[in-house]
Amino acid sequence: MDTLLRGGRVIDPGTDTDRIADLLISDGRVAAVGTDLVAPADAAVIDVEGLIVGPGFVDLHSHVHSIAGQRLQAMDGVTTALDLEAGLMPIDEAIARAEAEGRPLNYGFSASWVQARAFAHLDRLPEPDIHASMELLGDKEWQRTSSPTERRRWLALLEDELTRGALGIGVLMGYAPRTDPDEYLDVARLAAAVGAPTFTHVRELIEADPETPIDGTQELLRAAAETGAAMHHCHVNSTSLRHIDRVLGQFESTRSAGSRVTVEAYPYGAGSTAIGAFFLAPEKLPGLGITPSALVLVETGERIADERRLREVRATDPAAPCIVTFLDEDDPVDRAHLHRSLAFPDSIVASDAMPVFWPARDGAPAAHEQREWPLPPGGQTHPRTAGTFTKSLRLMVRESGAWTWLEAFRRCAHLPARVLDETSPAMRRKGHLGAGADADVVVIDPVTVTDRATYLDPTRPSQGVRHLLVHGNAVIRDGHMLTAAYPGRAVRGEA
Repeated sequence: MDTLLRGGRVIDPGTDTDRIADLLISDGRVAAVGTDLVAPADAAVIDVEGLIVGPGFVDLHSHVHSIAGQRLQAMDGVTTALDLEAGLMPIDEAIARAEAEGRPLNYGFSASWVQARAFAHLDRLPEPDIHASMELLGDKEWQRTSSPTERRRWLALLEDELTRGALGIGVLMGYAPRTDPDEYLDVARLAAAVGAPTFTHVRELIEADPETPIDGTQELLRAAAETGAAMHHCHVNSTSLRHIDRVLGQFESTRSAGSRVTVEAYPYGAGSTAIGAFFLAPEKLPGLGITPSALVLVETGERIADERRLREVRATDPAAPCIVTFLDEDDPVDRAHLHRSLAFPDSIVASDAMPVFWPARDGAPAAHEQREWPLPPGGQTHPRTAGTFTKSLRLMVRESGAWTWLEAFRRCAHLPARVLDETSPAMRRKGHLGAGADADVVVIDPVTVTDRATYLDPTRPSQGVRHLLVHGNAVIRDGHMLTAAYPGRAVRGEA
């Protein structure tokens, strides 16, 4: 059905415009933006006066992989949710699974460096499942430096995945930080050769681990400068901690010199990962400025009491998801560190959204999916799954005034889409409202939009997203989720 959004404040970061106008959607694309547009006879006409109309948010860093998780992200204004930091493979099977299950939002994946290395080192076939990937994170065998034969094997697998539609290479270097830095340069060389970006969780900073083979940020910036690859620095807020000024200063210098580097951040002082991660070993925590009590198990709510308990859980259940508090949002100094990571010029908002974990009941195993809406009680995740984008709007637009609404849409929609322009022509139609753009559109109440998810109630949906359309199909109408809507499509690379 064609749709006319009448009389809203239309913000298009693609043309740097912010004006009162109508937006006409036809055949899943933006047909026109202007005043007093005439709707086709059978079009749906929606009065959006007093509301903000803009391109739907593009999340480069989402691990939700489920209908429940995508619905939470839809309520947060997201229309495209991509897993590019970790990735999944085989890419064909990952996309086929999502297509078969249905998705409210657009989706896509990078080629997984972790899974490729596990195949080369362990003969473990890649499995397109986020939970299987988390189980790998504590396995030390794939984390070691590869032999020349193993390196050739996983590089070939990554290259093959790029030809099949992977959107780049996802590199969890922070989970294997003792590997030979030359391996990372090989990844960058491959990316540059095929015109695909990399998305890296960098290894530890020198301040956190003086024994690191190379500072994580310096490694990424060096690889970008030496190879010419387009390289994206994931969640700079959580890997830089209280050293954010040093990291961003180096980032700006390299970018000014012409390197193709981009950076993302999310507005929380806590992260989430598998408790078996390398950097959560008890002996590593002092370098992060935390103790075991900063870790809370997601599925049970248990706060890790001491080093003995941490070692026990890492040994018995290394894939267990946990919350890791690394900055105190109630502390003004830590809050300022977080603010600077978001305020940094051209910093992109990305959620690092985690799966929603459902408890085991009546002897059945824990569920990985939930189609019921509103979500039933008991689901556990990080609040960033439900609130990253609306919290960023609240903090940076409504409360601090650091961003205009136009700047907010630039960082939440336009800039992330542009990261993928070279590798995915389909992305060129996203993140803006020009004629012919995909009708991935969000309509926001600028007065009420805010996050509501907390660490104690992490699946509480955000508020203020009045309408959300994906390829012109309504997913949210008048603030209500349309549970029969699965218009999401795969976004593929063309390396």
